[in-house]
Amino acid sequence: MDASNQLILLIGTLLLLSIFAGMVSTRVGAPLLVVFLGLGMLAGENGPGGILFADFQAAYTIGSAALAIILFEGGMRTPLSQFRQAGLPAFVLATVGVGLSAGIVAGAIAPFSHNWVQALLMGAIVASTDAAAVFGLMRQNKVDIHKRVRATLEVESGLNDPMAIFLTLLLVTILAPNSEGAVSIGPIPFFLLQMLGGAAFGAGGGFALRGILRRIDIEPGLYPIFTLAGALMVFGAAQSVHASGFLAIYLVGLLVGHQRSKAHAGIERFLDAFAWLAQIALFLMLGLLVTPASLVEYLGPALWVAVVLMFVARPLATALCLLPFRFNWREVIFVSWVGLRGAVPIFLAIVPVLAGAPGGMAYFSVAFVVVVLSLLVQGWTLAPLARLLRLTVPAEPPPPARFDIDLPGTVEGENAVSGYAVTPESAILARADGALTLPGNAKVLMLLREGMALGPNAAATLVPGDYLLIRAETAFLGQIDRLFGPKSTRIADPDALLGEFTIDGSRTLDDFGKLYGVPIPEGSGGLTIASYLAEKLATLPTVGDRVRMGPIDLIVKTVENDRILDVGIDLEPERPPEGMERWARITRMLREGFRFRHHS
Repeated sequence: MDASNQLILLIGTLLLLSIFAGMVSTRVGAPLLVVFLGLGMLAGENGPGGILFADFQAAYTIGSAALAIILFEGGMRTPLSQFRQAGLPAFVLATVGVGLSAGIVAGAIAPFSHNWVQALLMGAIVASTDAAAVFGLMRQNKVDIHKRVRATLEVESGLNDPMAIFLTLLLVTILAPNSEGAVSIGPIPFFLLQMLGGAAFGAGGGFALRGILRRIDIEPGLYPIFTLAGALMVFGAAQSVHASGFLAIYLVGLLVGHQRSKAHAGIERFLDAFAWLAQIALFLMLGLLVTPASLVEYLGPALWVAVVLMFVARPLATALCLLPFRFNWREVIFVSWVGLRGAVPIFLAIVPVLAGAPGGMAYFSVAFVVVVLSLLVQGWTLAPLARLLRLTVPAEPPPPARFDIDLPGTVEGENAVSGYAVTPESAILARADGALTLPGNAKVLMLLREGMALGPNAAATLVPGDYLLIRAETAFLGQIDRLFGPKSTRIADPDALLGEFTIDGSRTLDDFGKLYGVPIPEGSGGLTIASYLAEKLATLPTVGDRVRMGPIDLIVKTVENDRILDVGIDLEPERPPEGMERWARITRMLREGFRFRHHS
């Protein structure tokens, strides 16, 4: 009894200490995940806490559940628009990029290990990236980066875990063929089972869970628990038949999060809190599991793996994978450097320990050091590098404060009630007639003004401070958001991050060239600036996209409904370093070659 009470006290104390330590680390800009790992080590057997924890099987089980929850929440908050912007390059990075990174790391350590399979296993373990680490640091440092780069990093980190897990399981089977969980089929069938099976479970489970959520009627507090339980059931079902449960649960999150269902806001808040809990618990547990003595023993090999991974493997794999996708040299450098390692490499390093593979503890110790170095070195330099490469963009105007109310019996598309605050910046106040015209069948239910509840007719004239309850189909909420959002879609740019001055994208290049004395590419004079940019980008435009035109850079400054409205002009753009300029020329030539073969 006393032991149980002490365990509860210990868990609560560690969680509270983690949160307080996180608050301090945010102030000094330290990577939050390193703080959690450090607390786990301090609580461990060689630290002041003196807790002896060496149960790798329990750690693997807890780690699997925690990672599944983190991936599910990540899928829930990933908008499908990110797949439109960066789905293909992110997929290539998450598959080919992981394989290339693992192979390059293996090539660097194979001469010392004298065993290519062991070297490849080490490369596979450290090959995947961690979105939570990257964007947690972005939020800490208040840095907004180019949307396509952000989308690429987020989607890649959500998709690359299954590839790293597949490689790890396959290579552990080769090293320890008689271990529990060893792969009993060939590499290609196993790969297809992992990826296609995971995708099938994810798609089927996601659509099923979404449909059930729309139709069941339970207590509001049970919706988040039901959602998480359903997602974990899909994860477990996929894992039990050797499909990728991690890919499956990410896709479930993507599908459930994309379409509004009952208690959607409550589900999102619950999952955000639960993902934080899973992340803290995972890193604390991994910190408890490691012993400093073993880290010192393998410090030399770990430093070598970290250097090769950060400065050779990741940059080279990234450059090769992004070659066909029109990423400029700045973006390639940033994506290369921001491949932060998180919990997954340490978690994967448990697999060879459990399987009894030769040198099992070496993988765990090396992976731990690599993760810590990645978080410290790359994490602390992430924000300065984004500014140095001019990939930061001004913060977008905040969306309107909307409060969604879930009514009993709500089915998607019906009876959605949302509350909107009217502020001095609301676009509706800028209309000449001041009339509130709502789309579709939307209607005002009530207006709150100075603490008094008024009928819908009072909404004929709105003033700042009003608060409206509006009933509308969920498909029209985006249009209503724009009515109560900022008056202008233009982004404030006080630091000239998007060029020294702005020009209307509807002006022709001929007019622009004559006005500013800029040479215009042959045959392009009749195009508008926006059309020229869209043609050169060949992807959906996002704020911050740059195109070189002679001595200047044209920069996408304002986008609305995938159309370029305003263009920034950078009169003295930075030139790439000599090596990168040569790389840029080579990539342009190769892209032109691809395009020529495609058209011919």
